[in-house]
Amino acid sequence: MAAVARFAWFVLAYNVAVILWGAYVRASGSGAGCGNHWPLCNGDIVPRAPAIATLIELSHRLTSGVALILVLVLLVATLRTTGRRSTVGSGRHAARVGAWMALLFMLTEAGVGAGLVLFQLVADNATMARALFMAVHLVNTFILLGWLVLTAHWLSGGSSVRVSHRPGMSLLFGLGILGLLLASASGAVAALGDTLYPAASLTEGLRADLSSTSHLMIRLRVLHPVITIAVGVALVLIALRAPLAPGDRRGRLAARLVVGTTIVQLGAGLINVLLLAPIWMQLLHLLLADTVWLAFVLLGASALAVPQSSRTPAVALSPVEAGGAAATRLRRQSFP
Repeated sequence: MAAVARFAWFVLAYNVAVILWGAYVRASGSGAGCGNHWPLCNGDIVPRAPAIATLIELSHRLTSGVALILVLVLLVATLRTTGRRSTVGSGRHAARVGAWMALLFMLTEAGVGAGLVLFQLVADNATMARALFMAVHLVNTFILLGWLVLTAHWLSGGSSVRVSHRPGMSLLFGLGILGLLLASASGAVAALGDTLYPAASLTEGLRADLSSTSHLMIRLRVLHPVITIAVGVALVLIALRAPLAPGDRRGRLAARLVVGTTIVQLGAGLINVLLLAPIWMQLLHLLLADTVWLAFVLLGASALAVPQSSRTPAVALSPVEAGGAAATRLRRQSFP
């Protein structure tokens, strides 16, 4: 189990790296490096005399293919390591569900990526269809990462989640997750707008954001910081109120990460605007967003975990004790 858990954390880290490289593909304008061919690159398995954009796009496809294989291997390893049935709170059955869901969203991730290429929603395409695809792409990415971190958490001994255990806190975490997904979708549109319509100066960018004659994608950029600030404040408050077990080190680390990374992320967003969204800052901004998301999901899994009192570990009884327990159950059934 320990080896599979370490592998699960590695798969999570690898997917984060692939996602960052995919963001570089978009920011550098290399999304059309393989033309409108998928899974082939410009109609070839191995392109001849490829351009820089082709190499960038092809490397992203190759690393994404490896990510799919790793998630598939994780599923097989999880199914082989964990049992079909387990005691309440052991997390073994939950890990099986998490691995299956990770594979499902990895497949939808590949499908959305293929759609971007086949429908030519790359390079200089400035349609709202591309903006919607990018928003769906990032939301799907976040959900994929969420299932991967849950799988790693459960394989590492984390308890399964019971929403009914704390309904009020479950509602707060649900709203926090929806808020983060909304912020990620608006961030995808804002990043695309920065790529397609770069501003020469901060004043020019602000003027374009507020102008009624600007492209809709530009005018939508102003919504992202508003949504992000509101969601960030809510996340910090939820993290500070999250009920955690005294010995839950992973949960407490996640809470600190949510608070600290959210504050850093808000500052990074401001710097990103002031610097007119350079590529390296966009990647850092996305990495911080991934960290906040993963920490919040992990915090939710810890706060909503099955309590220790609900676990039913097997205890060996002596023949006398077993007979007495059976007699007690019989009396209770006969004389309610």
